[in-house]
Amino acid sequence: MNKNNRTNETIVSGIHLDLTPSLKTFVQEKADRLFRHEERIVRIRVELECDATQDVAHRFTAKGHITINGPDLNAAVASDECHKAVALLVDKLDRMLRRRSRYIKVKRHQVRQVEWNDVLLPKAI
Repeated sequence: MNKNNRTNETIVSGIHLDLTPSLKTFVQEKADRLFRHEERIVRIRVELECDATQDVAHRFTAKGHITINGPDLNAAVASDECHKAVALLVDKLDRMLRRRSRYIKVKRHQVRQVEWNDVLLPKAI
């Protein structure tokens, strides 16, 4: 797949919150960082929620869902400002992607025994 033909799909939705165009572009700019770090991302969905019943420190909640080849990644962050919640959410999702890529790299280089037709083969050298 050619990188020039790829379109990054970022879905931004608001729950009990009116999304301004500047807020949408802020989320898309922050999500572009995740697309640059991981090329196998299919879609990123960000849900921004404002709950007036919560205390001031946790009033805005940002939830992120990354659809990727393999298990999906989900994260949620609460903050007192909407932009701050989005920034913290993107940082958290970025850490999750880095952890996942390191895990896959380590797992790929591990040597293990293979069982084939009831015959146990030794570890490869």
